[in-house]
Amino acid sequence: MDALAQARMLIDAVHAADPARTAEGRPAELVYAERMEAWIAKLDPRASALLRLAARCQHLERWGVPRASFPAGKAGYLAWRRSLYTKQAEHARTLLRTAGVTDADAAEVATWVSKTGLKTNPGTQALEDAACLVFLENEIGAFAAQHASYPREKFIEIIQKTWRKMSPAAQHATEGLALPSAIAALVQEALGGARA
Repeated sequence: MDALAQARMLIDAVHAADPARTAEGRPAELVYAERMEAWIAKLDPRASALLRLAARCQHLERWGVPRASFPAGKAGYLAWRRSLYTKQAEHARTLLRTAGVTDADAAEVATWVSKTGLKTNPGTQALEDAACLVFLENEIGAFAAQHASYPREKFIEIIQKTWRKMSPAAQHATEGLALPSAIAALVQEALGGARA
């Protein structure tokens, strides 16, 4: 077995330990990893095996750092996200090195997963694009239900921020998403003509 295949097994073993399960009983983070990799492949069918593997590390052991372990509010949220980026990047690097992936390749994956060079590093941007598309395609409905107390304007702001994080290719890919009608209406309102 080559090093990347071994790394994939190690990463997926971590995902399999996620205590959260989908409705089908699968580990939630394993399903998320599959969705991330699928979007990388859709956006660039020639994406490298290393980038596809990095996509699987996007939420690596995220459940180990609950949002509630940081202060409430925007500053606490941002601090939580930064800590996750660092933790996930270093965990990914360790797993890849354990599998025999070169230092250089493991470091590149860590750069992408840590969100370093967003908008300037193609690998980092590819992971961000995939994460935004997974959110819009699979998670925004549950997010809206979980935050039902948010005013409509807050959801519009979240959608607009998500849109700004995405590359033009990822923005174009949203045209094929089958969104629930209420969510589609929010997206249309948030983006106005930007999606046309």
